[in-house]
Amino acid sequence: MIPPSFAYHRPKSVNEAVALLADLGEDARPLAGGHTLIPMMKLRLAAPEHLVDLAAIAELKGIRQDGNDLLIGAMATQHELIASDLVAAKVPLLREAALLIADPQVRYVGTIGGNVANGDPGNDLPAVMMCLNAVYHAIGKGGAQQLAAREFYRSVYSTALEASEIVTAVRIPLPPPGHGSAYEKLKRKIGDYATAAAAVVLTRSGDRIATCSIGLTNVAETPLWAEEAGKILVGSTLDGATVKKAIAAAEAITSPASDRRGPAHYRTKMAGVMLARALARAYAHAA
Repeated sequence: MIPPSFAYHRPKSVNEAVALLADLGEDARPLAGGHTLIPMMKLRLAAPEHLVDLAAIAELKGIRQDGNDLLIGAMATQHELIASDLVAAKVPLLREAALLIADPQVRYVGTIGGNVANGDPGNDLPAVMMCLNAVYHAIGKGGAQQLAAREFYRSVYSTALEASEIVTAVRIPLPPPGHGSAYEKLKRKIGDYATAAAAVVLTRSGDRIATCSIGLTNVAETPLWAEEAGKILVGSTLDGATVKKAIAAAEAITSPASDRRGPAHYRTKMAGVMLARALARAYAHAA
């Protein structure tokens, strides 16, 4: 289908984009990669009168190390994330998860900011960002602020962003050397949303887990940070009884919908299966 008519704006700076969004109000939407917004417009599920394209804003691009953090511009593409030697060396979980997003055609255009900011629980990166304790830099007519990924998501397509705000960058504390990580995703076919997925980052002290963080994808109205499950695993050697207890804690916070990917109880159990697999791989990778 052809989307409704709209006015197109292409600002050259963050300040110009923020001013446009503030002036145009509820009739305007920012445009990043467009993989969610444009299909919604074609289906007449969204009909903004103005699109503010962020693609020409150079300050929203790039991936670099900033002290002990990784700083990713919101308009960096998923392909650029995958191709980054810095990401592969310092935060390999990001590269692993990005490789499972849709297909190469989508990843060449899809942006990091768009993936994390639109509040779609089926997107792969939000739960990974929660697992990594990422912070989103945002700016709007009220000024700049930083929003913790673990507190950012409210419900489906609803986040802590105000109407005129845009995400400008993602800041991720670098995991310590020797950490282990994994992202396990069950899907029906290549390019599909997850039936269920789990992200894990952990560190070890000898054979015992010293720290553990867990994120879950597409098994609730928002991505999930399974804080209690991670706490259960700390101090363990990843023995079967403790893993079983942690999986039960993770499954308890899920509330997936029954859909073509399977009934709700199946998707909850698959979240547990993905978590078990991710834990085993992350533990094996940790020094």
